Amino acid sequence: MTLVAFDHVNVRTAKLDAMVAWYADVLDMHTGPRPDFNFPGAWLYLGDQAIIHLVGLSGEPQTQDPRIEHFALRAKGLSEFLARMEEKNVPVALAEVPGFGILQVNIHDPDGNHIHVDFDSSEKR
Repeated sequence: MTLVAFDHVNVRTAKLDAMVAWYADVLDMHTGPRPDFNFPGAWLYLGDQAIIHLVGLSGEPQTQDPRIEHFALRAKGLSEFLARMEEKNVPVALAEVPGFGILQVNIHDPDGNHIHVDFDSSEKR
């Protein structure tokens, strides 16, 4: 067996509309085709790949529910991305991954899920 690509992450949320809007506005993802499940949700696409599957919950998630520690996306265009985060008032925390040449831009979605967007550390800040 050989892993060949990241497929998707499934995120449960009681803020479905806010989450769809945030991922579209902040990370420039778009909704697309989704199977006709018997529960609310949305699939958010990067290009033609649905990489975030949102599952709508009624009410707030329980604090004891399992949570995602984080998920990561690879990107190019650090300066433009940081400008977009500032424009959207999204707080960021930068972190270098020692010895790997990766600069992480750490952000959080409306449910508090941690996302880091990874750039080659050679990109100018």
